Amino acid sequence: MPATTIVPVALAILYQGDRVLMQLRDDSPHILYAGHWGLFGGHLELGEDPLAAVQREVQEEIGYCPPQLTLFGEYADPQVHRYIFTAPLTCGLADLQLNEGQGMDLVPYESVVAGVHYAQTLGEDRPLGAIHQRILLDFFAQFRRESPV
Repeated sequence: MPATTIVPVALAILYQGDRVLMQLRDDSPHILYAGHWGLFGGHLELGEDPLAAVQREVQEEIGYCPPQLTLFGEYADPQVHRYIFTAPLTCGLADLQLNEGQGMDLVPYESVVAGVHYAQTLGEDRPLGAIHQRILLDFFAQFRRESPV
């Protein structure tokens, strides 16, 4: 039985208060979580460090260079090993250029909890990718412990 290759990816939680920047993924059937809301980022290139990968991917996907990325955690399953980084989003949506996906939005905590967010570009609700929702729920749980209201 051949060994399964686990794909390494680096993803960014870019946040403003209780909102996180998410990408509405393309509806292409060959990608994970097609048509779902997900985090910006992508595959590591051969020999690439996860931090360098997330910086490159965010720059390619939205033209943004986060001021400081911090490793939040790692999430692995039999197919994908995800390195998750966090950084504040220090600009508005209008300052970003979407180069991949069919939309982006600052998704509020309530939508993360519900697992669904309205896609203005499509005029309909779209689900969050299950792993992305889990990661963000963990992020918000930690964020709220560190920043009591």
